[in-house]
Amino acid sequence: MRVLVTRPTNDALDTAAKLSARGHEPLVAPLLEIRFRKGPRISLAGVQAVLATSSNGVHALAARVKTRDAAVFAVGPQTAEAARAEGFSVVKNAGGDGHALVEAAARWAVPHGGTLLHAAGAETQGYVAADLQARGFEVASVTLYDAVAVEKLPEVARDALQEGTLDAALYYSPRSARVFADCVRKAELGDRCGRVVACCISRGTADALAPLAFQAVRVASHPDGEAIIALLTPADRRI
Repeated sequence: MRVLVTRPTNDALDTAAKLSARGHEPLVAPLLEIRFRKGPRISLAGVQAVLATSSNGVHALAARVKTRDAAVFAVGPQTAEAARAEGFSVVKNAGGDGHALVEAAARWAVPHGGTLLHAAGAETQGYVAADLQARGFEVASVTLYDAVAVEKLPEVARDALQEGTLDAALYYSPRSARVFADCVRKAELGDRCGRVVACCISRGTADALAPLAFQAVRVASHPDGEAIIALLTPADRRI
């Protein structure tokens, strides 16, 4: 199957490799560009744990800290993997979304036992910090990166839609889904989505694709990359 991968470049390449290993043909078309913010070193002194809601936050934080001695509470497996790759030795995986991270962090951490540092992006939802603060935790958020939307549909995506050669597309956030929908409308290619299966990480992501009409819109059983890939079936292949 020809599968569009809409993630930022580094994440997209990892997904593309997994798709290729399963016999698919990935088309990498990032809709968001990750830009790390420059700034002074960040001290982890007094930090009980880092709240990591994305692998981008982990990589951006790692570039600005000297030590790796704070625990990392990761939202899911990919973020946990990124933390280990950056040298953090104590990494726990909440295995879900932001709400799952809140519940897990409340079990793993101790109120008033030290600051929880949220490694955030500019577009990161604030409910993770707010919910934990409401439970008596001290939470500090530091904005470490921006996710900048593309202004037009990447060429590989545009060509595949125009030629009708795309089987499926993977969407990993409501924002990237909205960017895709906006770019498709600008390119006047909305009618070309009818042969494409949209595979989404969450119901909110699927809703953000409206009003585009797809062959099918599927939502992963669990908010992680493997669950999205699992939505692809042999029946989706073009005849």
